[in-house]
Amino acid sequence: MILACHNICKSFGTDVILKEASFHIEAHEKAALVGINGAGKTTLLRIIMGQESADDGEVTFAKGVSAGYLAQMNLLSGNRSIYDEVALVMENVIEMEKRLREMEERMDQVSGHDLDLLMEHYHQTQTNFEQMGGYAWKSEISGVLRGLGFTEDEFDKKVDTLSGGQKTRVALGKLLLSAPDVMLLDEPTNHLDLNSIEWLENYLLNYRGAVLVVAHDRYFLNKVVSKVIEIDQGRVTSFSGDYSAYSEKKKQLRQTQLRAFWNQQEQIRHQEEVIAKLKSFNREKSIRRAESREKMLSKIERLEKPSQERSDMRLTLEARVESGKDVLSVSHLSKSFEFPLFEDLNLEIRRGEKVALIGNNGTGKSTLLKILIGQMDADEGSVVYGTNVQVGYYDQEHQILHPEKTLFQELMDAWPDLGNTRIRDTLASFLFTGDDVFKLVSELSGGERGRLSLAKLMLSQANLLILDEPTNHLDILSKEILEDAISSYTGTVLCVSHDRWFINRIATRILDLTGQTLVGYQGNYDYYLEKKDELTKRFTHSQTHSSGGVIRSSNTAHLSMASSPASSDLSAGKTDWEKQKREQAKTRKREARLKETEEKIASLEESDREIDEELSREEVFTDLERVTQLTNRKAQIALQLEKLYDEWAVLAE
Repeated sequence: MILACHNICKSFGTDVILKEASFHIEAHEKAALVGINGAGKTTLLRIIMGQESADDGEVTFAKGVSAGYLAQMNLLSGNRSIYDEVALVMENVIEMEKRLREMEERMDQVSGHDLDLLMEHYHQTQTNFEQMGGYAWKSEISGVLRGLGFTEDEFDKKVDTLSGGQKTRVALGKLLLSAPDVMLLDEPTNHLDLNSIEWLENYLLNYRGAVLVVAHDRYFLNKVVSKVIEIDQGRVTSFSGDYSAYSEKKKQLRQTQLRAFWNQQEQIRHQEEVIAKLKSFNREKSIRRAESREKMLSKIERLEKPSQERSDMRLTLEARVESGKDVLSVSHLSKSFEFPLFEDLNLEIRRGEKVALIGNNGTGKSTLLKILIGQMDADEGSVVYGTNVQVGYYDQEHQILHPEKTLFQELMDAWPDLGNTRIRDTLASFLFTGDDVFKLVSELSGGERGRLSLAKLMLSQANLLILDEPTNHLDILSKEILEDAISSYTGTVLCVSHDRWFINRIATRILDLTGQTLVGYQGNYDYYLEKKDELTKRFTHSQTHSSGGVIRSSNTAHLSMASSPASSDLSAGKTDWEKQKREQAKTRKREARLKETEEKIASLEESDREIDEELSREEVFTDLERVTQLTNRKAQIALQLEKLYDEWAVLAE
C-alpha cells in the first residue's frame, strides 16, 4: 500500500462533501476517482496533496514516497520556452551532464595523483548519470512534448504566450517527466486531441508508479484503470475493474440495496400494524405481546435508503419540421490563415445521419463548423443547405451566450413568446432553479454554460444540429443524458468531439479531418479504429499529387468511404433435401432450447416465491445478515430471469 485515506471528513458550511472517506492505493495501481460535478473529487485530491485541510481523518503515504499533482487550472508563467520549462524537472540530470563536460575539459590540464582523483570522480558521476537515464533526457523531453501535441516548431514558444489549455499540457509534461511514485491527475485529457489522449493512455499503462485520476472520459478510464473509487453523497466506495465493470456493479449494488431497504420497510410496516392491532384489544396479554414486538422492532438495525438516481437535466431534442433528403452540400471548400488548414473539401450529409467530425488539434474542425453556420468566410468553395433545413448550433466556447444577460433574459430574448412559466420550467429542466435564473451568464461555470447552451439547443427545435465539443464540462451522467437525446433525435447531426465513448454511441459515420482533407468511415469510432490505417494509406496513395504530395478531397465520396464488411453468402449448390434436413434439425434444436428455458424460468420463479415467503417470517426479517443474503439472491435471480425471458422471447417467435 503506497497511499491510504482514513475516515476523511470535509464540509463547507452546512454542505457535507466527504463523510468518513476511506480507501487505499497500491504501488503501481491505476485508479479512477469518479462522481458527479460537485461531489468533492478535486477537494479530495487537494486534501491528499496537503493543499487543503480535512475536518477529520488522515492521509498516509508510505515512507519515502513522492507524489505529484496536476490541477485543472495551471498558473504557469514566465519567459522560458516550452522546452526549457519542461526541462526544469531534469535539472539534476542536466547539472550532472554539465559537470561531466567540465571534468572532461580538466583532464587535459591535470596529471598524476590529481588526474587519478579526477578520473575516479568522473567515473562515479558517469555511473550515476547513466542510472538516472541521463543520456536520454533530451529525447524524453521531446517525446513527451510531441506526445502531448506540441510540434517541434512550438518548443521555443514562451510560456507567457500560451493559452490556458497549452499551459495545462506543459504542466502535464513536467509531471510525467518528474515520474513521482504517486501521480494525481485532475482531468488530464482536457485540451488533448485524440492522438494525444491515446498516447497518454499508453504512457500511463506503462508507467511504473501509481496513478489516481479524475476524468469524465469513459473510454480513457476503460483503457487505463483497474480500480474505480466513487464519491456518492459524501460516501466513498471502491470497485475493482475498469469503468464498465464499475458501472454494472454500481447498478446491481444499488438494486440490491434498494430491494433490501424496501423489504425491511415492508416488514417494519407489517409489525407496526400487528402492534397497533394488539394494543387495540386493550387486554393485558395482548399489550404484553405488543410491547414484546416493539422491543424486538427497536433492536432492528435500520437500513439506510440508498441514494436515488440523481435528478439531472431533462433533455429532449425534437425537430419542428422535417428537412429535405439532402441536408448539406459542401463543394471545393478551402481555408488558410498563416498556413493552409484544408483545401478542396467536399461533403454531403443526408437526412437522419449522425456524423462525427474528428481530427487533431489545429486541423480546422471548429473553423469548418463556423464556416458552415456563416460565422466565418471560406477562402474558396460553397456551402449549400437543403430544403427546410433549420440549424441549431452548440459552440464549445459558448460565444453565442451574452455574458451580461441573466439566464432568464438569455431565453426570453430568443423566444419572447414562451412566457415566464415555460422559461422557468425549461431552466429548471437544466438544474437552474430559484434565484439561479437571475445569475449573469458571465458568472456561470463551464458546466453551467454548457447546460444553458443545451437548453437553447432544445428550444430551437432545429432539424440539423451542428455541435462543437458538446460534452466538454459535462459529468458522466449528463453525457449519458445527452447521448440518449441525440440517439433518439430524428433530425441530422454533425458533431465535433474528442469523446470517443460519446462518438461510439451516437455516430453512424466518421469524418477524419487529416492532411488537409476528409477521410470517411461508415460506422462508429471502433470501426474507425479498425479501418483507419488501411484506409488512410490507400486514400493517401491514390490522392497524392506528384508535384508535392498535397492530398485533395474532390472524390472523397467514392475514394475514401469505408464500408462495413458484408455477410458471407450461403454456399451454393445444396439440394432441397439437404436444406430441409438442416431446417428440421434447427427446429428441433430450437424447440429443445425453448423447453429447457421454460423449465429454468419456472424453477427460478419458484425460488423467488420461496424467498419472499421466507422474508415475511419474523425470525428472518429481524436478522439483517439473513435479509441481506436473501435479497442478494433475489437480485441474482432477477438478473437470470431477465436474460431467460429475453431468450424465451426469441425462441418462441
